[in-house]
Amino acid sequence: MPCAKDCGVAQLAGPKPYNPLDKRNLGVSVAEAMLSQDVVPLGTLTRFDGAGVYAIYYTGQFDAYQLLAQLNRGKKLQAPIYVGKAVPPGARKGGFGLDETPSQALYSRLAEHAESISLAENLGIKDFHCRYLVVDDIWIPLGESLLIAKFAPVWNTLIDGFGNHDPGKGRYNGLCPRWDVLHPGRAWAAKCKARPETASQIKNDIAEYFRSHPAVTGQAFHLGREDEN
Repeated sequence: MPCAKDCGVAQLAGPKPYNPLDKRNLGVSVAEAMLSQDVVPLGTLTRFDGAGVYAIYYTGQFDAYQLLAQLNRGKKLQAPIYVGKAVPPGARKGGFGLDETPSQALYSRLAEHAESISLAENLGIKDFHCRYLVVDDIWIPLGESLLIAKFAPVWNTLIDGFGNHDPGKGRYNGLCPRWDVLHPGRAWAAKCKARPETASQIKNDIAEYFRSHPAVTGQAFHLGREDEN
């Protein structure tokens, strides 16, 4: 029987089989599960065990974030201002926390963020909410990466420094983070070298960023799975 190749007929490739264990599909599952969680005021969290991923949302009146805040008001909370992860200490040593006693890594990280916001002179903790998901350590980095790629949160991509820790005595030679120039209040950041840009200049960068990167909204990764590429 003559084949399509011999007759010069192009053979059409069939659909790529869906692989539920493809690492991207696994990461999408984690990200979607996090986005389905209930919203919690960032300033009212109580202690809980576990590591995982999270998203923080802003609904306040700070002028530079109004395009974002409008998307999040009315309990919609569609566009995070920041996405992050928290892993237990064992994961940083390659152990993924498999033999560790339960930690409160995720709660502790969110509590640190709440403190940073509370210290800022021009932000109010009441204007921040979060979603979070406790998840096995091995899936945390992939879930975080996909969430950042989808939403491009401004505190992840443009305004660096929100998640920074106090570098410690004798280590303040670096520039003050952009986040602290825009939102002064953390004592350790004031000890860093002055940054050669003003809060007004950073606000202009934010306005341009929102013009060129419209905030991505929605809970489903419609184009995120391996079988849809």
